[in-house]
Parts: sequence; structure tokens; C-alpha cells
Amino acid sequence: MKQFLLACAFPALLTAQNMDLTEQLGKTVLYGDIAISPDGNQVAWVQSTAATTSKETYTSKTAPGSSAIKITLGNGGNRVDAQPAWSPDSKTLALLSNAGEGDQKQLWLVNADGSGARKMTKLSGYAARPRWSHDGRQIALLYIEGAGGGGPLMAAPSTTGVIDKAIHNQRIAVLDVATGELKQVSPGDLHVYDFDWSPDDKMFAVTAAPGPGDNNWWIAQIYKIDIATGKPTSIYKPSLQIAVPRWSPDGKQIAFIEGIMSDEGFHGGDLLTIPANGGSATDRTAGRKGSVSSLFWVAPDRILFTEYVGGGSAISELSLPEKSVHTISKGAEGLHAFGNFPNFALSGDGKFAAAVRGSYNTPPEVWGGFLGQWRQLTKNNASLPMTWGKAESIDWTNEGFHIQGWLIPAAKIEAGKKYPMVVLIHGGPSGVTTSEWPAGAGMARAIIAALSSRGYYVLLPNPRGSYGQGEDFTRANVKDFGHGDLRDDLAGVDAALKKYPIDPQRLGVTGWSYGGYMTMWTVTQTDRFKAAVSGAGIANWQSYYGQNLIDQWMIPFFGASVYDDPAVYEKSSPIKFIKNVKTPTLIIVGEHDAECPAAQSYEFWHALRTLGVPTQLIIYPGEGHLFLKPENQADRLNQTIAWFDKYLK
Repeated sequence: MKQFLLACAFPALLTAQNMDLTEQLGKTVLYGDIAISPDGNQVAWVQSTAATTSKETYTSKTAPGSSAIKITLGNGGNRVDAQPAWSPDSKTLALLSNAGEGDQKQLWLVNADGSGARKMTKLSGYAARPRWSHDGRQIALLYIEGAGGGGPLMAAPSTTGVIDKAIHNQRIAVLDVATGELKQVSPGDLHVYDFDWSPDDKMFAVTAAPGPGDNNWWIAQIYKIDIATGKPTSIYKPSLQIAVPRWSPDGKQIAFIEGIMSDEGFHGGDLLTIPANGGSATDRTAGRKGSVSSLFWVAPDRILFTEYVGGGSAISELSLPEKSVHTISKGAEGLHAFGNFPNFALSGDGKFAAAVRGSYNTPPEVWGGFLGQWRQLTKNNASLPMTWGKAESIDWTNEGFHIQGWLIPAAKIEAGKKYPMVVLIHGGPSGVTTSEWPAGAGMARAIIAALSSRGYYVLLPNPRGSYGQGEDFTRANVKDFGHGDLRDDLAGVDAALKKYPIDPQRLGVTGWSYGGYMTMWTVTQTDRFKAAVSGAGIANWQSYYGQNLIDQWMIPFFGASVYDDPAVYEKSSPIKFIKNVKTPTLIIVGEHDAECPAAQSYEFWHALRTLGVPTQLIIYPGEGHLFLKPENQADRLNQTIAWFDKYLK
């Protein structure tokens, strides 16, 4: 598809300033896929910079004075490592890497001191999440033989032929460490999303559904799979979405997260347990004002878990006998293990932890040590400058809801002067904005730094529908997309106007994914915003239902399919109110976006152009929902800033 660039000229100074900022943020060292050894003495992580696509594994001891060691693997190509996992005896590290393999990742083993690297597999297809058996003799991993994977964030491949036949399920493959033999053990008609070994290493607890996998995560059930026979047994069919199945150390229970979730890999909900042989589930955090994001059994009667609380996160402990929860530590960063972009890990006994910690005001580094007593292990970002304003948490109330958000002021404030403000709405809707250094994840957050450094305030609200305040709050926009959450956002704008020197006549709005939809929706409902930039938005829920590749996510939020209840989809569709729009709107999307197809952006742009509203559409070739090419990330930033400068400066 041809890239659309419709009549936009960049001031030379703007482009140069953004290039400087992009170069500055591009130097940020990023850490991901953190793993701590079961004995708590060593930490591994995958390290990169924001400006590069290579990712290499490092390890460090947690003892004071320790230095990081880069793991050496095969030669050649752009090396991309992923998901290191420690053996039960803490002596060996397993990891996935494409070292010497082009794009194909293989499973490698390396000694704890970095020596003895050896490639263990000859995989042909997508592989993820290696996990050791308790006896250390086997490693299980998720595997899609002969096909790609990575979920709907990635660019959708071109599909032709008989569509229903084009299903490649993700299965569990088990490697015998001694012999190197690899065997797929889960059935071919189930797509497995996550798994955990039973304590005796004879079974897996999994979340799984029939394929296609990208679409059916929202209807996954919990199964037990007998490793010897491959036979699956469903033990729990949830009413909502489930994630992170984990077996208790005594083998009697399975814990998991259940809640309304709009995106695979971005987990939040209540913590539940069921008997390992099936039966009634018990909600262990019902009514709690937080959203559980990951969990760890540390004893048969104790579970440690991470949870989103407000616009930050906490590490908490559940005592099953006492039916009580106490919080160990809280912070502004969004800590979670497993899923997408994990940044937290726990030792086998739950006494030691490792995490990537950072905020809007502090660059990321690796921390580790006794749980709740953090000690910094890396200092790669110590010299990075902060060229944007100091972020702070802001709270307001609306219609009985307590709302939290983040406010980043303009970098330089002059007395008596008022400044433009851009509202940046997060995706999801089941998501949350936490405090994070504005680099990484496709440089999507660089817009925060760029706007602030150029004299804008930035408001990042967590309205109803967000994680962080319990399940009732997350479900508060069911069958009501755009209506209540927009009122929450507008109340946040009013709260910011009362407290900060913001010009009410120079307001902008932007967002990506659900945030892109909310941008489209906002400009159809109010004229308060003088400029808008919609990224990967949704213009028409009715047509979207038949265009996207993940329609199963919509049923929990709308209550029925579009064919059974078209009215509930229509009432939240921006296209229904398109003649109200007067706000100049830039529209951006990836050519192969599977979650929010480019056709939705085209529909909104076409309508605005027909109605004479200033607009521009940019479709980036080859990109999916998550932009991966650095040149496209930089151009998206430049286009967005130029649009706001044109209409708000």
C-alpha cells in the first residue's frame, strides 16, 4: 500500500529539535525480560538501546560491587535475545536468540558465569517463554512450527487462499536437556497462551483455546494437559478473560487472574484459585481497589502478586488461611511479570526480587535484592539529561469516581504566561498509564518529552475503564465506550486548568489504539480541542467488527455481537456524529495493523476530507499495531508535533 503524506511541511527548526530529542532518548539503555535465579543470587535481563533493534542478554550477581556480564553467543547478523530463564539449581541460563540464525530464534543454554554457550534446538517457527521443569531435566516452551507469532501487536501477514484453513496453533514443546530431543506435547487443535509445570512435572496447567490464537484468547479456558498422553482436560471456563495460570507448590490448587481485559499480554483483574482437579473458583481479591497483574506461589498458603494501584503499582502478599492481603511496597512505576514487556521477577522462596525501575523523572535501571529493599545494579543511564518538565500525579472526582492521572508540565514556565496542553489517552481500554521514562516500546512515549520540551503541558488520565481501582472501575465503561470515560477526561482537563497556567483555547488531544478511538470520538462530541492526532483509531464499531482479526475481544465489552445488537455499537461510533467535527485532525496508522485496521483510519479521514475539515492521513508501510522501524517512529513523532504546533502555537 502506498504511504499517504498529504500536504504537510515541517519547519526546519522543529525537525532539528525533534531529531536532537530522538537522538537523546535513543541513547537510553533499555532493560527487559528480567529473570532472577531461584536462589536470589543472580539476575539476567535483555538489554538494548531505544534507537536500536538488537537485544543482548546480560547477567549480574546481586551482591554489592558486582558487574554486569554480556553473554556471548554465535556470530553474525542483528542479534535479538529474549526471555532468559534460570535452571532450578541456579547454575544454567536458558534463553532464546537468533544468534547466527538470521531471524530464527533457537534455544540456547549458557553457564551462570557466561561460559559454555550451546545451541540446543533446530526450530523452524515462532518460539517463546522457555520454562524449566522442577527437576531441571526438561525445558518447555511455546512453539508455532512453520509459522510466525508474537500476537496481534505485530504486523499481520498477508493471507490468501481458504482463510479458515490458515491456522497455526501455538503448542507446548518439551526439550530433554540431556539428549536434545524436542517433542510437542500439547494437542494440535489447541492454541496455548501460557502454561505452568505441575510440581511433579507430569502435567501442565494452561490457558488455551481453539485457533486462531490471536482472536480466541478472550475465550480461553484453563486446561490440564497430561504430558505423557497430550490429553487436555478443561477444569475452568471463565466468564471473562484469564491469564497467568500457576500451580501451587503442593499441587492442590491453581491460581490465575480473571477480569475484563481488552489486550492479550496486558493483564489486570482479580486473583482467583481453583482446586487442581476442577471445581468452584474462589476470588481472593474481590472488592480490592487494585488490578492484579502477575502472581507467584511462594508457599501452599501464600501468594505474592503485583497489582496496579491508581497510576502506579504495588507488590502485595495474600495469606490464604487468613484471607488477608498486605502491601509490601508501592511505587509510581508499573511493575509486572509475564505478559508483554515484563519488568519484575521473584526468587523461588519469594525473599529476593529483581525489577526494572524508572519513572517520568528517573531513567530505567535494573534493581535487585531483598524484596522491598531495592538496591541498584546498573547505572548505564546516569548521565541522561531530562529536558522535559517534572511529572506529578493529579487527582480529581467525577460522577462518583475518583480519577487519577499524570501531568507533565512544560519544561520552562514563565510567570504570567499560559501554555497549550495536550491530553494523551491510553490504549486498552483495559490499561493504565504509569510513570515511565519516555523511551522504549517503539518510542511511543517520546511524544510526552517532545511536547513538554516545546512548551506544552501533557495530561495522561486514567478514566473509568482503566486498571488500578478494582474490577468495578475497569468494567465501568462496558456498553458505554466513549461516553463516561470522555466525561472523566474532560473533568481532568478542568482540574488541570484550575491548578496550572494552561490556556483553555489551546487544547489538543491524542492517543493510540483505544486512545486513537477516543481521539476520534472526542472531536465528534466537543469543540474544546483545537487540534487532534488519532493513532490506530476506530471510526465505526459496526464495520470494525467485521474487519479486525480479534473480534472476540468485543463481546465482553458490548454484550453481544454486532449482528445481535447493532445499536450498542452504533451509539459509540464516531462516524455516527461525524458532522459535528470541526477540529483539525491528523490520522496515523500502520499498513498491516491487525488490531485496528487501516480501513478504519481511512474511513474517518475520508469523511473529514469530504466535510471540509482540515485533515491528513498517514499510513506507514509494513507496520503493524506496534511500530518497529526507527525511521517510522521518528517520522510519526515529527508529524505529530508539527500538527500540534500548527494549530496550538
